[in-house]
Amino acid sequence: MVDGPDSEHRRPDGVDDVTVEALGKLSEALETVERVRGHLYSLHQLVGEADFKLDEAVSLFVQAGQPKLAERIAQELIGRNVVPGHWTFQLVEEFDDGYYAEFRALEKDARDELAGGRRHLYEAELKERRRTRGRAGHEAR
Repeated sequence: MVDGPDSEHRRPDGVDDVTVEALGKLSEALETVERVRGHLYSLHQLVGEADFKLDEAVSLFVQAGQPKLAERIAQELIGRNVVPGHWTFQLVEEFDDGYYAEFRALEKDARDELAGGRRHLYEAELKERRRTRGRAGHEAR
């Protein structure tokens, strides 16, 4: 068995260092956008959770003899758009179908065109430079 990355993580012939670095940077940028997407889903869930907590606050304000405040919360906040015309699920859908989909497609196209579709070449080569050959826990595969 060869001591090194599997074939899917080996640089194809003719791919230079700058191209591998550029693909790595593009992949890193996509990973950042993946984190953004996760935060956007967190926003979606947290705003929804807050909206349902407002129901409880309204009920408690009514019990506390504060019907005007309860009514104001019910009319002004519960079910309100977070940005004009949009609830958070709509923001998530627009992000997913627009920017996120385009970013993923472009990153894949770049890998397909320049590296035969191989992913994480930069990281695979970094691993090879940093691991201790022959040491447990430092295996290539």
